[in-house]
Amino acid sequence: MELLEFESRDSASLAAASRLAAALARRLDAQDEASLVVSGGTTPADCLKALASADLDWSSVHVVLSDERWVPPSSDDSNERMVGETLLVDRAAGATLLPMYAEDVDIGERAQQLDEAIRSLPFPFAATLLGMGADGHFASLFPDAEGLADGLDPDSNVLSIAVRTAASPHPRLSLTMAALSRADEVLLLAFGEDKRKVLDEAMSSGELPVARLLRQKRAPVSVYWAP
Repeated sequence: MELLEFESRDSASLAAASRLAAALARRLDAQDEASLVVSGGTTPADCLKALASADLDWSSVHVVLSDERWVPPSSDDSNERMVGETLLVDRAAGATLLPMYAEDVDIGERAQQLDEAIRSLPFPFAATLLGMGADGHFASLFPDAEGLADGLDPDSNVLSIAVRTAASPHPRLSLTMAALSRADEVLLLAFGEDKRKVLDEAMSSGELPVARLLRQKRAPVSVYWAP
């Protein structure tokens, strides 16, 4: 694990965007198409806005959400909506987003559909961009989630799961550790002193979900932290 500390959230976001762009460029140099996993929420918004201006062949890039609330993209709670407004603009408007929410389908069935869809994308992902909650969750792998052990198993054959947690009023879909770690690298954005304490705890013990992310061996993790 690599811990990178920045004086401001803006500088951390710009540095992370530059690294993501470089990861995509390397993949596109090596193959015709590339895939990128991005997180929703407020933390990655500035990073995604900066990444949208990167000079890349975005028409060859597939964007995958790390997780999503079970709400339509018109909802203010939708990660798809946030990513559409921050990343899929400017030069990145030509990228292809894999939507997680779907109407007229059960969330469990949709998780299975996504599992199959993800397997058709270019692997490994060029990079996975994640945020982290104050409870130590990442994506929608919350400490109280049912089936958390399977979701955190890097060797699982399951890439997408339905999640229910007391921390959210909505059911959720989440990529599993097995999917998120199938990347050349993982970038974890964490801002604020409260989350720094969580990171310090995760680096010293293995109880929190994010500790499992830092400990897995498939993909190197770089933490971008700012106060």
